[in-house]
Amino acid sequence: MERITSEGMRRFNHLVSETDAAYHEAALKMGMSDSIMQIMYILCDKGGDCPLGEICRLSGISKQTINSALRKLEEEGIVYLEGMDGKKKRACLTEEGKRTAERTVVKLIEIENGILASWPREELEWYLELTERYLVALKGKIKDL
Repeated sequence: MERITSEGMRRFNHLVSETDAAYHEAALKMGMSDSIMQIMYILCDKGGDCPLGEICRLSGISKQTINSALRKLEEEGIVYLEGMDGKKKRACLTEEGKRTAERTVVKLIEIENGILASWPREELEWYLELTERYLVALKGKIKDL
């Protein structure tokens, strides 16, 4: 079979894969699974609590995997679940969870912020605009599949 992926798409896919690998390496260095790191990251980004449905949506992780990871985090005293309207729940960082986050994912967030802050404002806006444009177009085309 001949290659059908354009050179630009191959480069893009390579960069996405390498970025994913870098975040996986970060999770390993923090002693976390990828899914636990993503949950902790989202909780930190949201100020310490977030509805479970939103965690699933933001992370792209299945509900089953999220629930399994949250059970582990609950057992470790890192998070607790709190009821919301009806059957909906949200995950909340405990005080121990906040300390754990400071030692782990907050450091990663600081690294990310530092990298983006080092870019000239115009380049950052350009990067974000192009990334968003690609995402919007991709989602639109996927709907047409």
